[in-house]
Amino acid sequence: MDDNFNDYFTDDAPEEQPQVHQETEQEREEREIKEATIERRGNSIKMLLMLIIAAMALFLGWWIWQYYFHPYRVSQEKGWIMKVSNEGTVFKTVEGEMISEGYIEDTIAALHSDFLFSIPSDSLAREAMRWAGNGKRVILSYEEYKGTVMWRGNSRHVVTNIEPDSDLVKQNPYK
Repeated sequence: MDDNFNDYFTDDAPEEQPQVHQETEQEREEREIKEATIERRGNSIKMLLMLIIAAMALFLGWWIWQYYFHPYRVSQEKGWIMKVSNEGTVFKTVEGEMISEGYIEDTIAALHSDFLFSIPSDSLAREAMRWAGNGKRVILSYEEYKGTVMWRGNSRHVVTNIEPDSDLVKQNPYK
């Protein structure tokens, strides 16, 4: 074999040095930011789902507050307290029954003459017991809720104040 052939492995030709690209300051910052940033796909869908869940939770909280804890009617009722009783097994609540003046005047609604109410405080309960069955008319100030909760009572009407009716002349002019 002849040794006068070009050997590609031992060629003494100067090797070409790859040119090293000198990166600029801006390119270096962009590269470092890209290396430090975790690329996330589908982030917008997760964010949308989280917003929907948060909106639903806010709406549910608002609805529960509106239905059970925010009175939708604040009113007064005149009549005679007939019964006040302490009821309940776990949550002891004071429940009352009153014959409303409006129901006595209306002869058609005579069968529905009871106004049921709950009393949240002990001092109001003592005052209601004092007025129960003595034949004197009282004015009940109450708040009406759309729903009942166990610790507030069985009725949607929760009494906030009890006072004697000052219009006693109209009640019985002969006394």
